[in-house]
Amino acid sequence: MQGHDKQQRGETTATWYRQDAGAVLEQLQSGERGLNDADALARYERHGPNRLPERAGRPVWLKFIAHFNDVLIYILLAAAVLTGVMGHWVDTAVILGVVVINALIGFYQESSAEKSLQGIRGMLSSRAYVIRNGEKRDIDAEELVPGDIVTLRPGDKIPADLRLIEVHNLRVEEAILTGESTVVAKQVDAIDREVMIGDRTNLAYSGTTVSAGTATGVVIASGEQTELGHINGMLAAVEPQQTPLLLQMQRLGKGILYLILVVMALLFVFSVVLHDLPIGELLLALISLAVAAVPEGLPAIISIILSMGVRSMARKNAIIRKLPTVETLGAMTVICSDKTGTLTMNEMTVKAVLQSDGGYLVEGESYDPVGTLSDEATGQPVQPASRSALKQFIAAIHLCNDAQLRRGDDGRWQIVGAPTAGALQVLAAKTGLRFEDAELIDKIPFDSAYKYQATLHRIDQGNTVFITGAPDVLFAMAESELGEGGAQPFRRAFWEAEMARYARLGLRMVAAACKPAADDAHRIDHAGLPGGVVFLGIAAMMDPPRPEAIEAIAVCQQAGIRVKVITGDHPETAMAIGKMLGMRDWQDAITGAQLEHMSDAELGKAAANHDIFARTSPEHKLRLVRALQASGEVVGMTGDGVNDAPALKQADVGIAMGIKGTEVTKEAADMVLADDNFASIARAVTEGRRVYDNLKKTILFALPTNLAQGLLVVIALLAGTTIPLTPLQILWMNMATSTTLAFGLAFEPAEAGMMQRKPRVPGKSILDLHALWRIGLVGVLIAGSAFWLEAYLLGRGYGEDFIRTVLLQTLVTAQWVYMFNCRIQDRFSLNATMFRNAGLWLASATLLLLQLAICYVPAMNRIFGTEPLPLAYWGIALMIGLAVFVVVELEKCAVRWFLRGRGKAAEA
Repeated sequence: MQGHDKQQRGETTATWYRQDAGAVLEQLQSGERGLNDADALARYERHGPNRLPERAGRPVWLKFIAHFNDVLIYILLAAAVLTGVMGHWVDTAVILGVVVINALIGFYQESSAEKSLQGIRGMLSSRAYVIRNGEKRDIDAEELVPGDIVTLRPGDKIPADLRLIEVHNLRVEEAILTGESTVVAKQVDAIDREVMIGDRTNLAYSGTTVSAGTATGVVIASGEQTELGHINGMLAAVEPQQTPLLLQMQRLGKGILYLILVVMALLFVFSVVLHDLPIGELLLALISLAVAAVPEGLPAIISIILSMGVRSMARKNAIIRKLPTVETLGAMTVICSDKTGTLTMNEMTVKAVLQSDGGYLVEGESYDPVGTLSDEATGQPVQPASRSALKQFIAAIHLCNDAQLRRGDDGRWQIVGAPTAGALQVLAAKTGLRFEDAELIDKIPFDSAYKYQATLHRIDQGNTVFITGAPDVLFAMAESELGEGGAQPFRRAFWEAEMARYARLGLRMVAAACKPAADDAHRIDHAGLPGGVVFLGIAAMMDPPRPEAIEAIAVCQQAGIRVKVITGDHPETAMAIGKMLGMRDWQDAITGAQLEHMSDAELGKAAANHDIFARTSPEHKLRLVRALQASGEVVGMTGDGVNDAPALKQADVGIAMGIKGTEVTKEAADMVLADDNFASIARAVTEGRRVYDNLKKTILFALPTNLAQGLLVVIALLAGTTIPLTPLQILWMNMATSTTLAFGLAFEPAEAGMMQRKPRVPGKSILDLHALWRIGLVGVLIAGSAFWLEAYLLGRGYGEDFIRTVLLQTLVTAQWVYMFNCRIQDRFSLNATMFRNAGLWLASATLLLLQLAICYVPAMNRIFGTEPLPLAYWGIALMIGLAVFVVVELEKCAVRWFLRGRGKAAEA
């Protein structure tokens, strides 16, 4: 699969980084003077504009029509056509009204198509600085072609994928592609081995940003051939996922359809042969059966409950973009999380300082300059001003530093400059040490070619050279090391052993050194640095885990949800973070290089057996999500960068960060965390499980009534008698009363122990054997009660409209009482929590008003064929409903007794 994909993408960045810059220029038939105009035009005609292709979306009318594509809707449309042919226009209008309302609800909830692709297109640079015919030009970025020579400056958005041919202290922010929180230092040498995107340091990618320095590069890929274009293509190719709930509802709808068709066919033959009913009357009866058996109110009920879940989650900082996601959250079995900015702060923080006399631990998180230093050996706080060696180290990292720490307009502390340098400035601010009298005389800027920075400062009436950079580079310079007792010979073995200890913790290190300078010194250069260099110490830093994420992961694991980290960062860092987060399997990381050569079957095993995946590309993340889905997992994927977008769109639940997430990621996601807090996911899972429980209660509540109504029609046809209820009266029960009462169940609170149980089996039907038994029991009870009541009233000579009104009131009342049975499926339903459920009583009050209207408002009497009822018949209906309630509660006791006895037998 991998090889085929690369072949489809053509000559991509997968090969250019392994070639010498001169060979790349020769292969692209370009040079330092760039392309000439004729050659550029010819290449433009061959490669096309440097932009990402747009895919046409469906027209609005087609999106609306798509919401009629449901088996239950087909039944209602057929019923509307038949009633129209028969001249029952009121019935036709009401049935069509129900269908259109359901379609409008679905259309309103549908998210706008392909906004994620528009978001990626918005990330491309609009202008480019190129060299053509030996002249520098500012051109539209869409005119770039492979072979163009592009110049880069600080702040530029890179307009295409480039092979760098000349760099000067170039550092690029690539987090949107790689997920790494630090800027990447670039160089021009060929890399002689296969490496992932984040390690291709001689390439610059379209859509990333120049943080510092300048460079020149040759375009190796434009438009859809760039890495950003590859992500765009993966997004376009991802098919929408059907949620477990929608799949279950489709199966339920098909089951109801097949059952209705079989019963209607049998009844048609039976009635024509044995009862010789007129065709018109028989068709109207069969339409009544179809309308009775179809739970047409169910789509509206589900939408109401899901919408309420959306509002509840929004109050908990989880913004749902796609309605069925609410329920899918409760079914998640795996959460694949990006590390940077999701599980971690995405703010480099110094956690320790290593000096000659020992180490110091640094408290505090992120860029907030609050936190104390303590002795690593004793744990006691220290005063930096009282430690001369520590004070000199702080002076070096503060003064030999181009970053600035400042408070933004929103009150949050921010770094201006590279994250690593910023972390050193935050450390300096935490110590409270000030160096206002220091005067900068000269400096050597940082460059990846030599991996250090140096400054010449006048401080304390003397000149000092401060040096910061890679530890191994400063090791080579150092002649001595500074301790609290003064300078002593440099111990390289000691420092390398200590570095290895910190590296195992996933920490990155920056070293500091100094050397005295002459009082009249006014400049410094590379040649003058060696000699007399005093090593001061090492700052060990990391992008720390979010404290709340540790607790959230524990909650998820307790709920049977496995958490996996998929990051572009280094394996050691990923494993260290995994350990800090309390992940169960953090000791072994799989790298992108390993995934690259795995077959789909091998990758499926790796996805199931490992929890840490490092140095991954966007394609690896997408493949891992698909592999987990193929094994039956319901997968959530979190992230904040463009590199996460394809996997987020593929996942059953894509979760984007709201504060630091890119617009592309947010548009590809199903849910956005407004607070970038992983803990909000755990709260959303709890809400998702509550919503699913309430949906199941609602379905168990609605279907017995449909069964009872269907049985009334079936038995009447078999007996050759008048249909007890008209199609309009049946629609009234299904839409007005069922939807109203289901609203009360939607407010039911979460049951105890919800987050201690394992996720439900994704493919398991929402209706198990016990649920089917309950539906059958209650349906027969209600239908039997209605037939007994109808026979009683017929024997006393009551009119047809009066009997139908009494039956309607009885069925609605029984449904209302059964709603209380449904609050708790396996225990006694009446407890103190029902008085805290305001929705329960609001639904009851609304139902009362509706029934008063249909019974006593003349216009409603005319439309629905009802009559005013004496108060006594309300009492009869209530007594029948209470009888149903008692029987169902006794059934619960019997089932508990049976299951308890079976459990004891199994133990024995």
